[in-house]
Amino acid sequence: MMLDIQNVHKKFNETDVLKGIDLQVEKGDVVAILGPSGSGKTTFLRCLNFLERADKGTMIFDGETFDLGAASRQEIARIRKKTAFVFQNYNLFLNKTVLQNVTLGLTVGARMNKAEARDIAETMLRKVGMADRLTSYPNQLSGGQQQRVAIARALASSPEIIYFDEPTSALDPELIGEVLAVMRQLAEDGMTMLVVTHEMDFARNVSNKVLFMEGGNVIENGPSKEFFANPTHPRTKEFIRTILESRQ
Repeated sequence: MMLDIQNVHKKFNETDVLKGIDLQVEKGDVVAILGPSGSGKTTFLRCLNFLERADKGTMIFDGETFDLGAASRQEIARIRKKTAFVFQNYNLFLNKTVLQNVTLGLTVGARMNKAEARDIAETMLRKVGMADRLTSYPNQLSGGQQQRVAIARALASSPEIIYFDEPTSALDPELIGEVLAVMRQLAEDGMTMLVVTHEMDFARNVSNKVLFMEGGNVIENGPSKEFFANPTHPRTKEFIRTILESRQ
């Protein structure tokens, strides 16, 4: 087991946003985290990378146990060295070029020399189809291109797991496919990914596991094929039916 998450709780003021979330992730898994808006999906993902501090919960990562509610700065830094986070709104530095956006974390965060950082950045930008835009600035790119740069930045740190928070939700419909194609290729390459998404085709055809959440609870959790073919919970059945009807 690469990642074992147990009993994650989170409150905002008096509102219970996460009510004891469990998740097990094997190396190479692509986990689609599904559910209606407000179900706690993004909060859960952010708690795993300490962008939000969980109130309580346990993370076992590569055999090492962490208290999500009380992890030290050193422990958080150790976890973050093994993970990367792709945001729905890209989070690129607008005053930096594509190349600089990818190398910055390597030269400043990892203290890598500039030549090595550039080699890695160019390799990752080539992987996401952005090698011809090294000197462009974010405002010269489409949303899909910016998100592909963000994915290259995530890959550059050689993470064991990448967390994606609705990576296509800010994109125009015609640009969604180019980002999903990159993510599909990463899945085929064996990258372990946790993906909060509303893209049902991705969840059905690329992910191998689904975590379905509502109201801060896990309603259903299992293999993607079984989730879509034979959902067991009435709420899951309703969710899938609503999604399918919306496409007709």
